[in-house]
Amino acid sequence: MEADHVTHTYGDGPTARTVLKDVSVRLTERRVGVVGHNGSGKSTFARMINGLIVPTQGRILVDGRDTATQAKEIRKHVGFLFTDPDNQIIMPTVAEDVAFGLRRSKLAKEEISRRVNDLLERFGLAGHADHPAHLLSGGQKQLLALASVLVTRPDILVMDEPTTLLDLRNARIIGEVVADLDQSVLLVTHHLHLLETFDRVLVFDDGRLVADDSPAAAVAYYRELMTA
Repeated sequence: MEADHVTHTYGDGPTARTVLKDVSVRLTERRVGVVGHNGSGKSTFARMINGLIVPTQGRILVDGRDTATQAKEIRKHVGFLFTDPDNQIIMPTVAEDVAFGLRRSKLAKEEISRRVNDLLERFGLAGHADHPAHLLSGGQKQLLALASVLVTRPDILVMDEPTTLLDLRNARIIGEVVADLDQSVLLVTHHLHLLETFDRVLVFDDGRLVADDSPAAAVAYYRELMTA
């Protein structure tokens, strides 16, 4: 993924708010973390990677594809997990929600059923397959949202603070699941311990990329920034 002099502004005129300012970075590592205080621009940056937000200036390239003109193709390869799983759960039952991502695929019903069952088993949701999705616990909902993304088998998974709304136990479970994923991962988080085994961490502040280093060095910089 490459960001080339990316700036993004919400709104126009006197109420305009610039949340990213001339960000340039090239990411090739398998696991990249993104940190920053609230309003630093980190979530906007993450949402640009699969075209949920398009830069006001500059461009984002994913495997050479421009998110401004090729977002549909990019989303076949880049999955996105929101902070609040209720924003992603669509169907009434757990199994139906996981299968929803394959509704336009040309896969046989047997293959769809196999993929769904495999993921429900993997994330401990097999016993809830026919249960109402909205009655799951917070941690179970986040696992369901993750399964619903992974069923399409993306190459890259972008996760925007997936543990923020969870208690410590469920945050730990999600962290363990993330550690075992086969996909390349870009993780936006305030839970800094999740980044200890990552390859690289980016630090955003006031819309700018202010640090880009190993997890230990980047997190140390971020902690010092937050106490300054």
